[in-house]
This record gives sequence, structure tokens and C-alpha cells, in this order.
Amino acid sequence: MTINFAILGAGRIGKVHAKAVATNENAVLRAVADPILDEADVIATRYGCDVQTIDEIADSSDIDAVVICTPTDMHADLIEQFARSKKAIFCEKPIDLDVARVRSCLEVVAAEDGFLMVGFNRRFDPHFMAVRKAIEEGQVGTPEMAVITSRDPGAPPAEYIRRSGGIFRDMTIHDFDMAVFLMGEMPETVQAIGSVLTDSAIARLGDFDTASIIMKMASGKQVTITNSRRASYGYDQRVEVHGSLGMIAAENQRPVSIEVATASGYTRPTLHDFFMTRYIDAYSNEIASFIACLTDGLPPNPNGIDGLNALLLADAAVESVRKGAAVRLERN
Repeated sequence: MTINFAILGAGRIGKVHAKAVATNENAVLRAVADPILDEADVIATRYGCDVQTIDEIADSSDIDAVVICTPTDMHADLIEQFARSKKAIFCEKPIDLDVARVRSCLEVVAAEDGFLMVGFNRRFDPHFMAVRKAIEEGQVGTPEMAVITSRDPGAPPAEYIRRSGGIFRDMTIHDFDMAVFLMGEMPETVQAIGSVLTDSAIARLGDFDTASIIMKMASGKQVTITNSRRASYGYDQRVEVHGSLGMIAAENQRPVSIEVATASGYTRPTLHDFFMTRYIDAYSNEIASFIACLTDGLPPNPNGIDGLNALLLADAAVESVRKGAAVRLERN
């Protein structure tokens, strides 16, 4: 079975997903849409697909699935449009920055019996997947605590921060999803603190560049998340899970994994410089998983509810900072 695809949005992440689709033996990239035609032409020329409008793609009988890589404020409307057009949908996180809008969008998907997968790429990182597999196999017993470290080399541009929804909804949202992925349940309470330690301009935008979050599940399991928008040493991405029988950790990854020992000591190469190289395998794996779900008749994973849950945790973190106290999570 071959799935015919269209890419919506030809920016940086659109190009990553276009490559993943075009190189999958069970998929064909048929079309790309972007208001910036020069960007769309890059993908069209590289992979031999057509440049079309979003409406043309929605009306096309030759398109089975779409990958939504547009700005966040377009995601929910596009999900609804393509659910009504009976296309399978892969959408980059988040579905929207407003919980009520996410819920109304998911109602449309359900009413149309739509197929929606949300792009939490870190679930498909080989190293994090190995941690999850070890947990499922009982290698460390029952998980009790997790520590998730996610630090960027530098802050994004001010215009991006202004539209992002803030550090918790834009950056930490990946870590919220990873917490649920690893621990197997949603948190019951969220306590967060935020600071501006790197650039006062971020404070003027109403955001933070440094954050710490502690979450507790109903079972008593705990997760600690640390975020920073300034890691001078590279893109810092680590997880550790402590269980009743031991501990498992995924260390930082490097473009070249070697260690040199000399009389002056041990040295290793620098870390990846950002997500586009650190998570290249994860991006490819998640599109492959999306395609496999369609060809094998499996439900999407992660789905729209996973997207909603991560946003609920982000909103709880925002409220916790405002109140200066732990917040009990709003339930679906």
C-alpha cells in the first residue's frame, strides 16, 4: 500500500518531513503548499512534486495524507479542514495554544472519524525509545522518579518568542509529553518556577528563559524537568528514570561518539548544536510510524489527546508560576 502525501508549510521542519516522506518506500510526495512560492519550489524541485494551494490539496482525490508544518495559529483550522476532506493528518505540535480551541478541534476530528497524529518527535528518538523499552521490560522495576533535562544553546528570536505561547507551551511541552511517555501516566499536580537569567528582552516579552518543574502522579511517582535557553556547551538533552530495581539513563548525543584519552585527560567532541541534527533520526522515525499506522490499520500514536494533555500540563505550569504554588491538573 502506497500513501500519497502533501506537505503544508515548506519551512525548516517542512523540508525535514518532506525528506522523510520522499525516502519512505510506502509513500509518495505528491504536493507541497506554502504562500512563499520560492520555499515551496525548493521541495517541489528536490522531490518532483507539484506546488498547490491548500484548498487544491484538500479537494484532491490523489492525496491521502497531509503533514502540517505551518505556523501554530493555523494548525487547528487546517486539522478541521483536512479531517472534513477525509485525509489522514500528521500535525506538528501544538494543535493550538488554547485548550478550548484544541478541544473543539478534536471534536471535529472525532465527528469526522478522522486520523490525527501529533508530532512529539522525541518519543521516536532511538535513545529515549530504548529507555521506554527497558522500563516496559521491567529492567529497573517500577518507575519511581524521572529527571528530564532540556536546554537549548540559545534563545530564539524575539518575534518567535512573541508568538510561541511562552517557554512552557513551546519548549517544555516536549518534556511534559516525555514525562507521560516514560512514566505511563498523567501528573496530578504541577509546580513550576520561571526566571529570566540570560536576556532582559525575554522578560519584556512576558516569558522566561529558565524553568524548573516538579510533577507528581496520582501513584506518587515524581518527575523533575529543568529547562534553559542558554547552554554554552551545546544542545543538552538527557533523561534518567529511577525505579525500584535500578536506574536507566539516556545520555547526551554527539555528532561523533568518541573519547580521547591523553596525558592531559579525557576529552569528547562537542554536543549537537540544535534539534535539527540531534533529532534527525526521531523525525524520520515518527513519519515512518505515521505511515506504518496507515498501512497497517493501527491507531495514531501520539494522538490528539496526547497533544491536549501536554498543553494542559503547560497551562498548569503557567498557572503555578503565577500563583507561586502547586496546581492540581485539570482533567479531560
